Amino acid sequence: MKTLIIGGGNIDSDFALAFMIENPHDFVIAADRGMEFLRKADRLPDWIVGDFDSAAPEALAWFESRGVPVRRFRPQKDSTDMEIAILMALERGSTQITILGATGTRMDHMLGSIKNLSLALRAGVPCSIVDAHNRIRLADKPLTLERREQYGKYVSLLAFGEPVTNLTLRGFFYPLDGYTMTCDDAIGISNQITEDEAQISFDGGRLLVIESRD
Repeated sequence: MKTLIIGGGNIDSDFALAFMIENPHDFVIAADRGMEFLRKADRLPDWIVGDFDSAAPEALAWFESRGVPVRRFRPQKDSTDMEIAILMALERGSTQITILGATGTRMDHMLGSIKNLSLALRAGVPCSIVDAHNRIRLADKPLTLERREQYGKYVSLLAFGEPVTNLTLRGFFYPLDGYTMTCDDAIGISNQITEDEAQISFDGGRLLVIESRD
């Protein structure tokens, strides 16, 4: 089951609507203020979750009047709205999760959402944060990137937590062979795919994989 989560960050409406049409999902969760984008687009999510400290009350009332179920949480909680949404997606048996509205001006919220990718990774469920310029994923095993499917011109790799050991890159402008990347290492920024396929292999650790376009 493919699940789409709409967060309360910055959303390019034209991009998001086109993305939703081109990538249909089986289940849609609005996380707090993310519902405001859906209201403007006249689309109903399957669930709305959050503490609703930042969403307009009239937007919530609009969805409730149309029968959309709501899971409310108190603002003084230990989990973010995005974390709650991801956990709901996993509880419902999602096999793929995509997140829109997780980037924007609040760097703390964005970093929190990136850290929440670990929830899906531990469950073995592919999960990505997408906006008009970036696709962000977390990997704990080797992967191959197809140049014809890449999301933009640049590929950046960052160690996420513990060191990434024996990191080897093939098919990139800047190759690596058996490198140990630590979390304070920026050597993986702004690489480019030069072959039809690019291989990323490593023995241990987790990699944040960011595909970007200007």
